[in-house]
Amino acid sequence: MNLGFEGASAAVTGGTKGMGRSIALTLAGEGARVAVLARQQSELDETVEVLLKAGAPDAVGLVVDVTNGAQVTAGFAAIDARWGSLNALINTVGPGAGKFEDLGDDDWVGVFEIGLMSAVRCVRAALPLLRAADWARIVNISAHSIQRQSALIVAYTASKAALASVSKNLAKSLAPEGILVNTVSPGSIVTASFSEGLRPMFTAENLDPTDPVDVMTWIERHFHQPADLGRAGLPEEIAVVVTFLASKVNGYVTGANVNVDGGSDFV
Repeated sequence: MNLGFEGASAAVTGGTKGMGRSIALTLAGEGARVAVLARQQSELDETVEVLLKAGAPDAVGLVVDVTNGAQVTAGFAAIDARWGSLNALINTVGPGAGKFEDLGDDDWVGVFEIGLMSAVRCVRAALPLLRAADWARIVNISAHSIQRQSALIVAYTASKAALASVSKNLAKSLAPEGILVNTVSPGSIVTASFSEGLRPMFTAENLDPTDPVDVMTWIERHFHQPADLGRAGLPEEIAVVVTFLASKVNGYVTGANVNVDGGSDFV
């Protein structure tokens, strides 16, 4: 299927790692021009090279800390100068874990800065570019934990629930302009950072943190929240759903929160 990305442009925050990188690569393969926003120049340079090889007619890496309003504004000004408009904005960044009793006020503020306000800033900065395009889409990455709670990620989940709420509101307010807004809520996804962060715990139980089946075994063992498919997901399985929602072909899905979690007990 031709998703209509030829001649289109897309921006992906957190586009050098994990799900963000996979989304950027999928967009490039569909023929989109892709801007990736992240903090490390070396990682941006390497990602841009890969995007061009994957089929992007143009790609740019922008050093942007999405918790910094001035940097976000400057990043989208650079996109404006390069392309003049933007068809798709995908916000993928998110904060880490922490139990309620371990989090102080500054921790909560920091988590919401990354999990919610980063997307708010990027949407605000991108809106003039999205409005200048022939068609426009916004996809924000939420989390399945907003419906299936875990004590280990209380602030993260709260920030992602807020992001889903803001996205729903934006979908309603931007619908008259033809700008579609959706969220995608991934389940347990095997990324490099996930695997490396949990490697000591997995090794202690003779499990491989890069194996989707072992990952789901560990999650079921400790959190009693298995996926119906019996395995964790892969970044590219998130990317294909996000890419459709961000595409011109998606003409009628807006205000949705799409679970991509291998099957669960909620809708």
